[in-house]
Amino acid sequence: MSQQSASAHEVAGHFFRHEGAKVVAALTAHLGAHRLQLAEDAVQEALLRALQTWSYHGVPDNPAAWLTQVAKNLAINALQREQRWNEKQDGIATERERWLSAPVDDVTHETFADDTLRMMFVCFHPELAAEAQTALALRILCGFSPAEIATAFLASEAAIAKRLVRARQRIRELALPFAVPEPTELSSRLSGVLHTLYLLFNEGYKASSGDRLVREDLCHEAIRLVALLTEHPATREPRAFALLALMLLNAARLSARTDDAGNLLRLHEQDRTDWDHAMIQRGIASLHLAAQGFTVSVYHIEASIAATHCTAPDASATNWPRILLLYDQLLALTGSPVTAMNRAVAVARVHGAQVGLDALDGIKQRRSLESYHLYHAIRGAFAAELGQVAAALTSFRQAENLATLPAERDFIARRIEECGGTKA
Repeated sequence: MSQQSASAHEVAGHFFRHEGAKVVAALTAHLGAHRLQLAEDAVQEALLRALQTWSYHGVPDNPAAWLTQVAKNLAINALQREQRWNEKQDGIATERERWLSAPVDDVTHETFADDTLRMMFVCFHPELAAEAQTALALRILCGFSPAEIATAFLASEAAIAKRLVRARQRIRELALPFAVPEPTELSSRLSGVLHTLYLLFNEGYKASSGDRLVREDLCHEAIRLVALLTEHPATREPRAFALLALMLLNAARLSARTDDAGNLLRLHEQDRTDWDHAMIQRGIASLHLAAQGFTVSVYHIEASIAATHCTAPDASATNWPRILLLYDQLLALTGSPVTAMNRAVAVARVHGAQVGLDALDGIKQRRSLESYHLYHAIRGAFAAELGQVAAALTSFRQAENLATLPAERDFIARRIEECGGTKA
């Protein structure tokens, strides 16, 4: 493969994941949400043409404008081929003239930002089933494949594909408006948008499958989309700023999460000079903006926990009593067994490993954690700290059997070796 061809494939690949969703949103702004499938198909075909054309002629100066123009032309051609062409001829001709007269070369970030924001709220219309909302948003806004969405939902790829088809059909049947909802509808839909972006970031921060522990592209895409929400007057809510703060504070530590060999590093093992301190400051500033309201969300508390870690000069200076207090508040808000498990770590840091073990044993829904490798890894760490080597090895081996990522299995294997055991 020539250097030009390789460069074209690299740029086109970037567009497929990052820019394709923006062009789908921009095209849907012209076509209407009821033509979502047509917009997706046109953009997909435009991306394939980009791979072919750019390999021979080079990447254009404005790839976004090129892609948008090609997708527009493909969509117009598809409309003209419809069986009702004779009935719609005048309308389509008018639409064609309007599109072709638009200054495509002037496509800007702001245009994409507005269209992407509106697309978020189409995906989270209350007439769509809850599971379809998140799947559709991950597909259209984030560029997830059906296989990646299936992994996130623990479902089959075929089931996700059907879910997406039904969602698009429902949008077409209802002719949903391509607009930011009225203030009376905004709050409930914003909750779904924020939750999906939270899931997107978490998938990037700790992938659920594959060979890579961290997918920074997903983290930064989630940050970009939440930042759009904080910039728009209709969605500049404290909880949006809180989620942005949480993402920035966690993303600031991404480069330090593994060593040069790809080994997973615990928080106290990380080189804090590798943290992105400018991003930490952005996160702290966003957290201050989040404090302007009167309601405390999950994102507020989780961001406060992340800020406590990020502002400690070293691991020994971490304010664990404050973190424990925040986990108490978070557990009261969510009742989640995963939150209770994470709280147990803070308990152990403040009161000792035995009290941490007792906290794990006291989790009401503890059985739901039995299939979660981190639960067993935490038990193993507490037991090892208490000198209970046999119990530690048992827990670590359970964790190793349940871990799905190579970096996680290697991390647990090192804990087993530290206890004097051998890999199972």
